[in-house]
Amino acid sequence: MVAITEELVGSLLDITGYPASDFFAKLLAIKLLFKDPMIINGREIMHEIFIETEDQRAILETVQRFVESEVTPRSAELDANTDPEASYSWEIVEKAHEVGLRQATLSEKYGGMGLDSLTTSMVIEELGKGDLGVSVIFAQTLKIAKIMEAALNEEQRSRVLPIFAKDPRGMLGIGITEPDNASNYFIPHPTPFRTTAEKTDGGWIVNGMKHFISNGNRASFYLVFIQTEKGTPLAEGSTCFLLERDREGFSIGRVHDKMGERLANNAELVFQDCFLPDENIIGGLNNGFKVLSEFLPQSNAYAASSILGVAGACYEKALNWTKIRVQGGKPLIEHDGIRAQLAEMRMLIDASRSYIHRACYLADNQDQGWDKTLGVLPKTMASQAAWKIATWCLEIHGGHGYMKEFGVEKLVRDAAAFLHSDGVNRTLFLKAANFMYED
Repeated sequence: MVAITEELVGSLLDITGYPASDFFAKLLAIKLLFKDPMIINGREIMHEIFIETEDQRAILETVQRFVESEVTPRSAELDANTDPEASYSWEIVEKAHEVGLRQATLSEKYGGMGLDSLTTSMVIEELGKGDLGVSVIFAQTLKIAKIMEAALNEEQRSRVLPIFAKDPRGMLGIGITEPDNASNYFIPHPTPFRTTAEKTDGGWIVNGMKHFISNGNRASFYLVFIQTEKGTPLAEGSTCFLLERDREGFSIGRVHDKMGERLANNAELVFQDCFLPDENIIGGLNNGFKVLSEFLPQSNAYAASSILGVAGACYEKALNWTKIRVQGGKPLIEHDGIRAQLAEMRMLIDASRSYIHRACYLADNQDQGWDKTLGVLPKTMASQAAWKIATWCLEIHGGHGYMKEFGVEKLVRDAAAFLHSDGVNRTLFLKAANFMYED
């Protein structure tokens, strides 16, 4: 750690030749001459969100090996299955359990590694480079496991987390979206959920349906958001419930047949007079949206990490192709237009990653500068970047990119997913604007 004094800054400026009045020149001079974290007036300026620690490198190396050995060899074949349920791989899940990935965000008490949000986002991105669907199923499970440990009471934790942690096929889901309510809960629009609960002795009788739910047909435990107070908007009258897979009256409906992201299953959750006891309420009655806002600040950034992995895969595929494809008498990478396009891809990826890492760090350290737009905008930025990079990758490959055997068309299908998944981008921009300009 290097402590920066006014005298040292002045010396740096003398070396660089920048005027002393230029604040940004001071920062540039510091950046040019130092790589270690530094302290200015008692504050660290080379922040940990920009530094990959030894522990993080070790974790990411494990994830990379897992992707190379378990995901990449299976991905294309699983994606090609016409039955969406056949595109899912329990073998990948079980292998993830063996290396400690599936339960990594749980504390050591429950057999996890206690990963923070920043490190988790790095893991999710690395998985996304191998396959978007695989990244999504683990992003959901890692996220919800951490939420459960924080939001469940002691009795609920003791009932759920040891079982989940020990189950090699233990996956988690969260049920919010309905056929009639999607962007409605992002804004939120003053309308109730269609999935409702009626009070009865000792609990609630639930009827309705959720759809498009990631891990919907695979999870063993869920968090579900249900309308418990009639005549009120979903943001005011909904409650978060813990749901076990084997509850009577609960069943899985259709498994959605998706364009891309096929190694992840999305399904309908159907409730027909399903009894949920009072002991399964999380965070208090009618406090569902408080649970969302308090315990899911990094959710958007995790989605961004998944799709950024696709962007990285597209960039690497395009880069490799430009080195071996010869047109105009030389490799594509020697053509200025292609080189510039690759540089822009790299810029979009690096900028998106920095935004994601900032959001994840501040989600865990909200007193250091969190603002609500960080829970909304990283995914929009990363998904737009990924879509642009994927289409450029397709163009760079020419006709070869349109042929399935090259793997580019799968990446394009996957890249389209998060233009709407985890919130339609237009809706999220409006939500961010409402945060920015609220009275």
